Amino acid sequence: MTDNGSSRRERGIQSYREVMTLDPPTRSDPTFNEGLLDFVFAEVWTRPGLSRRDRRFVTLACVAAADAVAPIEEHVYAALNSGDISYDELTEVILHFAVYCGWPKGSLFTQIASEQWERIHRERGTEVPPPTPIQPLSTAADPELRLQGGEEAFRVINETPSAPARDHPYYGAGILNFVFGEMWQRPGLGLRERRLVTVACVALDDTQIPIRSHVYASLKSGDISYAEMKEVSLQFAAYYGWPKASYLASVIEEINDQLTAG
Repeated sequence: MTDNGSSRRERGIQSYREVMTLDPPTRSDPTFNEGLLDFVFAEVWTRPGLSRRDRRFVTLACVAAADAVAPIEEHVYAALNSGDISYDELTEVILHFAVYCGWPKGSLFTQIASEQWERIHRERGTEVPPPTPIQPLSTAADPELRLQGGEEAFRVINETPSAPARDHPYYGAGILNFVFGEMWQRPGLGLRERRLVTVACVALDDTQIPIRSHVYASLKSGDISYAEMKEVSLQFAAYYGWPKASYLASVIEEINDQLTAG
């Protein structure tokens, strides 16, 4: 191996330790060494365009959607053990993820999160703290007021002047009543974090209209900058594949051109 190769491997090993909070395992396969260590950890995780915390939100959505138990365990452990994401924040990530990728995947995700949280406290010799009490919802309980709140949140979050009609269960009971009437308004995560999770979820689901709408809203709102969004597409590519990331990247360019042109 050349000196340049050695330096890259060393950067990858150091980055792995910082990101995953553990030493990398000793393996001989090129997928791990040339792929994960030399590229994903040496080149992607070390880029300055997104914080390590931001990259975790994208990565967690990708590994959870892939139903890849070992990577879910590893990245949940690393996110919590590093302190980059709190356990309460992670539970909100799981709820948000479940809405966009499905409750069965969310069920596995939450099971693994609980197990890894217990593992961390076991390793530290501490007791698992009691769960945070569920706070009363800040959104209206009255059905009509709740729908009105969902409509307003839909318009604000999606940067659009209109909301969908209520006369279909998907839009009324689902999108307006729960997704925007409650979930997006929950205090456990900020809009930026929810947008990072959402962009990854809609991109991996191949949902062209939601991909375009959420990229547009993220950029138009300023919650995620154009430069940051390009980094999101690279992080996403590393964990969910280049073909899907290629479409996401093309949408980012197209939407940015539209917004820049005014």
